Amino acid sequence: TVPCPLRGRAGGMDLAYVCEWEKKPKSNHCPSIPLVCAWSCRNLIAFTTDLRNEEEKDLTHMVHIIDTEHPWDVYSVNSGHTEVITCLDWDQSGSRLLSADADGHIKCWSMTDHLANSWENTVGSVVEGDPVVALSWLHNGVKLALHVEKSGASNFGEKFSRVKFSPSLTLFGGKPMEGWIAVTISGLVTVSLLNPNGQVLTATESLCRLRCRVALADVAFTGGGNIVVATSDGSSTSPVQFYKVCVSVVNEKCKIDTEILPSLFMRCTTDPARKDKYPAITHLKFLARDMSEQVLLCASNQNNSIVECWSLRKEGLPVNNIFQQISPVVGDKQPMILKWRILSATNDLDRVSAVALPKLPISLTNTDLKVANDTKFFPGLGLALAFHDGSVHIVHRLSLQMMAVFYGSSSQRPVDEPALKRPRTAGPLVHFKAMQLSWTSLALAGVDSHGKLSMLRISPSMGHVLDMNMSLRHLLFLLEYCMVTGYDWWDILLHVQPSMVQNLVEKLHEEYMRQNAALQQVLSTRIVAMKASLCKLSSSTIARVCDYHAKLFLIAISCTLKSLLRPHFLNTPDKSPGDRLTEICSKITDVDIDKVMINLKTEEFVLEMTTLQSLQQLIQWVGDFVLYLLASLPNQVRPG
Repeated sequence: TVPCPLRGRAGGMDLAYVCEWEKKPKSNHCPSIPLVCAWSCRNLIAFTTDLRNEEEKDLTHMVHIIDTEHPWDVYSVNSGHTEVITCLDWDQSGSRLLSADADGHIKCWSMTDHLANSWENTVGSVVEGDPVVALSWLHNGVKLALHVEKSGASNFGEKFSRVKFSPSLTLFGGKPMEGWIAVTISGLVTVSLLNPNGQVLTATESLCRLRCRVALADVAFTGGGNIVVATSDGSSTSPVQFYKVCVSVVNEKCKIDTEILPSLFMRCTTDPARKDKYPAITHLKFLARDMSEQVLLCASNQNNSIVECWSLRKEGLPVNNIFQQISPVVGDKQPMILKWRILSATNDLDRVSAVALPKLPISLTNTDLKVANDTKFFPGLGLALAFHDGSVHIVHRLSLQMMAVFYGSSSQRPVDEPALKRPRTAGPLVHFKAMQLSWTSLALAGVDSHGKLSMLRISPSMGHVLDMNMSLRHLLFLLEYCMVTGYDWWDILLHVQPSMVQNLVEKLHEEYMRQNAALQQVLSTRIVAMKASLCKLSSSTIARVCDYHAKLFLIAISCTLKSLLRPHFLNTPDKSPGDRLTEICSKITDVDIDKVMINLKTEEFVLEMTTLQSLQQLIQWVGDFVLYLLASLPNQVRPG
């Protein structure tokens, strides 16, 4: 990992670090074609390269996993794929990774013992000889909306509301069923379901009766539990097709039903000024995984690209007067149809090499958008476009207007210089071939054409100068979001200045104390861990870090010991023995332990001898630690 000076700052983006591969004898890493990467909610990044053996002249397809906080420690997995890896996708928990290749093989990788440097391939599926072009985990029905308008509210439930959203498939009792969906180049859709008993149910179906080549595809989910697949054959003169996919389990077998939805033609193909100018569709993405009604399209030629954003809307179907007279019901209520309408489009751009979409589920209501614009809170509102000249642009996800720009080391150019007038240098420029935004959109990872991984920081205000209170408010809002969701917050720490730490810790504690007791109990360990990571950033608070980590350790020991105690009657409505002991100790201040024991049911504190023996050293350590704390109390009291 090479730390870099903060160069190339232009509108809120700068370079944090670069990871370069060490050249090994008789072998070297080279970027895969296509190169893919994926960013998990635990801030783990998975990306691909190929390991070329100079003697045997063959390629080993590698998956590399790095922790963004410790990028120098890379864990590389020999994927076992016989063809180039085409897709990677993390699950919602960030502990499992899907990989798919150009031979139709899909593998599911799981953490071993919750270790980021230990992975095993547990299950998988295959569509023999059919390259996979799109891959996604099924939706688990959990969707939040982040309301910027209510960022000052005291209740976390108002800031981050739960959106009604159905899982792709449910088990008995409404529990979401796990699995994945993939689209192949020949127009097949395959779904694999993971039964609780470990069995994998797989079904494969054609997207439509008339199968055709699929060069690009993406998957999104609807609130009703359906799946929407978008496909393109790669030609801008062909329509972009959309299909609804319904998954069910019938007689313990997976069943897939497909239905054709309205399609669209890119506007650049119907514009006389641009007709035949952009022959190929190079990127096709839904704007969000759970937003199937908005799609981003990019068409390109050898030197330039154009990007369009489309939205699916309900529109009234005009009815002839004759039919209105025949059927009065039709005249009263106009029939509705779904139709794709263009939201926005860019002018001619340099050739786009990669696209990264935001994962932060920010609410897009008019009120929230207005408050976000007024307070300069932009995380989740921008998507990233990488270009062949080495630059990266952040554009608004709805209007496609420029929000921030970063120029790589290969060229430094003014923003307002037209793309067509820029001089082109000899030889290929280094550019990002794959990009991913972090889960709070405050960092961007890109893997370039040489296989190096670069980490960019993205300012929450996109470079606008804010006062200290507003900057703290933005960071606090995102820290609260991570605390509620359990996502890792490393990318937020990139923007915390040492002078902010004390205020952030205090404000975070204040917001935590405003929540109800039940939620406080759920978030109790997360806030301690968050405080510890914040205090590391300032020399004036670094002494507290050990205290916070010690507290986390003691909480873990306490939970372990409490879990060993069982009530005398299993169906008792009373509190557990550990909780009851805590309550008694807080009420009774008598130091005589026998008087405390009178109020307890001693049979609930009796453990098997083997269990006691296994815990003897831990109990002895806890006793020694408590005695040490008591003995050191006089030293902690300051004079006066």
